[in-house]
Amino acid sequence: MKITVHEFSGEGMRRVFENQKWMVGIKNWKPANDIAGIDMLERHNRTDELFVLAAGSCTLVCAEETPDGLVFDKVEMEPCRVYCIPATMWHNTVTQKDTKMILIEDSNTGMNNSDIYRLSEAQIAAIQKLVR
Repeated sequence: MKITVHEFSGEGMRRVFENQKWMVGIKNWKPANDIAGIDMLERHNRTDELFVLAAGSCTLVCAEETPDGLVFDKVEMEPCRVYCIPATMWHNTVTQKDTKMILIEDSNTGMNNSDIYRLSEAQIAAIQKLVR
């Protein structure tokens, strides 16, 4: 038996460990997660997703569906706290270039059981105003 070590220092997210039940990923800044590049939200329909901020800064953006459209909210992450995005919640991360996060989710989470919501220009402006 041997202890394994996993790391990732590139842009975006990479699954660094995975088994039949769960996976751990490292998520770093990428242009689409910058405040200037945000253009979508995602949701995982069957599983929760956990985030832990390891370095830098991150704002978790979430949205609730209402009869009048999406209502946005945010949470400023603090290091070494576990943030749970419940299944079916629209969300995205807004990060800066020095950001490094750990994410944990069911290993079966993927685009076959998730949705993408493309934001309108007005919705992008609303999120940018909320986050700034």
